[in-house]
Amino acid sequence: MSFAAPVFLWYFMPAVLLTYWILPRTWRNGVLAAASLIFYVWGAGKYVFLLAACIAVNFTAGLALDSHRFRWRPRARRAVLFAAIAWDLGALLVWKYAGFASSQVDSLSRALGLGGTHIIDIALPIGISFFTFHHMSYVIDVYRGDRRAQRRLLTFVTYIAMFPQLVAGPIVRYHEIADQLDEVRPSRLDDFTAGFPRFALGLAKKVVVADTVAPIASACFAAHGSQLTTTTAWLGAIAYTLQIFFDFSGYSDMALGLGRMFGFRLPENFNRPYSSVTITEFWRRWHMSLSRWFRDYVYIPLGGNRRGEARTYRNLVTIFVLCGFWHGAAWTFLVWGLFHGGLLVAERVTGLSGDPHRLPLLLVRRVITMTLVVIGWVFFNATSLPRAFAMLGAMFSAQGTALPAAVHATLNHQRTLVLCLALAALLLPRSVTVGRILEYGSGRLATTGRFATVAVAGPYAAILVAAGTFSPFIYYQF
Repeated sequence: MSFAAPVFLWYFMPAVLLTYWILPRTWRNGVLAAASLIFYVWGAGKYVFLLAACIAVNFTAGLALDSHRFRWRPRARRAVLFAAIAWDLGALLVWKYAGFASSQVDSLSRALGLGGTHIIDIALPIGISFFTFHHMSYVIDVYRGDRRAQRRLLTFVTYIAMFPQLVAGPIVRYHEIADQLDEVRPSRLDDFTAGFPRFALGLAKKVVVADTVAPIASACFAAHGSQLTTTTAWLGAIAYTLQIFFDFSGYSDMALGLGRMFGFRLPENFNRPYSSVTITEFWRRWHMSLSRWFRDYVYIPLGGNRRGEARTYRNLVTIFVLCGFWHGAAWTFLVWGLFHGGLLVAERVTGLSGDPHRLPLLLVRRVITMTLVVIGWVFFNATSLPRAFAMLGAMFSAQGTALPAAVHATLNHQRTLVLCLALAALLLPRSVTVGRILEYGSGRLATTGRFATVAVAGPYAAILVAAGTFSPFIYYQF
């Protein structure tokens, strides 16, 4: 079930919110947990049993880690922690990467003349990358003593399965939300009036912008041979750069808005990433919950930047190899991760990773950073490495300016206008973060923005949804 689907907007969300509001506060977590499991079953079917098994294992592990029996037995606690993490990573490796690994073995076997091997074909459970990281966050936080283990299974299910963030984030670390899981949460009316405009903004970003420019990007990336001109390649890369930002940040706005309507303050996931002047800054602003997760649970335990430059570079590259493969089981994602990891290392070597505001030629550096990000998205979106390199070859060589007929067909007046307005939005001041202004801002500007979003942008997006002009969120596949 998608947040931008009619069944969710017209039926599921209103029914759950109404039930959540009218029942006593002590029922809140139960209502949200039940609704979240229904939401997951609707989209993932039988894979809810995998989610339930992961919940059972990690809930039990948390109790063991926090029990008096293990508290003074460090080896036993480490064994429990490693067992829980092994389960979580094992599930992720089997369901997400077994097919990719078996296909690589088959290709190698054929190349060596040994004949084909069996290729594993397993459907990917939606949201597995996200709820795996939630589970790992929980057991690690309990092991470190950052938070006590959750004693109530229903409350733990609420944390893991909460449908606003279940299938595409933001990645909510346990210590960030543990104190909010108490069922006595703030005023329902205040939460709704703060959360609904942000949800409406996210819906508009997804349906009005991302889904409008998506056909342009798809048509350009599908061009082959002589049709893949320089103009086509750049148009496709720029269109996808806009599509993935408005799609994913739109989902995040909807998730944060929904969470707020239920009384939760989920962590921010975007902070004007395309206004960055270095790649280092970009990763402090893009998918921030993922960056923080890797920083706290992988980068720092590896030593971070405390053990010399060589190990720091190694740790950065390791993180981005993992980040690439976290996004998908394909060589294109690995190259995308290596590309960004290499850029981060290069910025540290040259001293460009420091305070971006102290760097000279900020406008020039912003253009350079944006160009590098666009290049990275080519690898991210391409169906194969040869296709990615063909796109990049066309972008950086003179291969003509003509657009194929298929691309021309997508460039109607509406899509062209939305594409131009989306590009113009990137030029707003770095300090302008519309989502947070709508949710937390005060004064005439914030009030006007809320009214415009709720009265104009949201209803227009809803009309497009009713007309059937929406597609699944990009990050649903991860």
